[in-house]
Amino acid sequence: MHVGSKRTTIGRIGAVLGFVCGVIGLLAGLTDRTWKLWSVGWFTGGTLLTLVALFLLLDGAIASQKSRS
Repeated sequence: MHVGSKRTTIGRIGAVLGFVCGVIGLLAGLTDRTWKLWSVGWFTGGTLLTLVALFLLLDGAIASQKSRS
């Protein structure tokens, strides 16, 4: 297994989950239904999860580049 590939995989999964949470938040806001976390909670959670996933992707890419040098 290459250096940084585990972090990259976790980052990709986190990005997908963050996108799904953001879409759920948008749908909750558009339908005006009462959801457990409200629309703001889902959207904020998705945004935070996506940001963490992007940092993991960048960290994995940097680790991969450092190992090649």
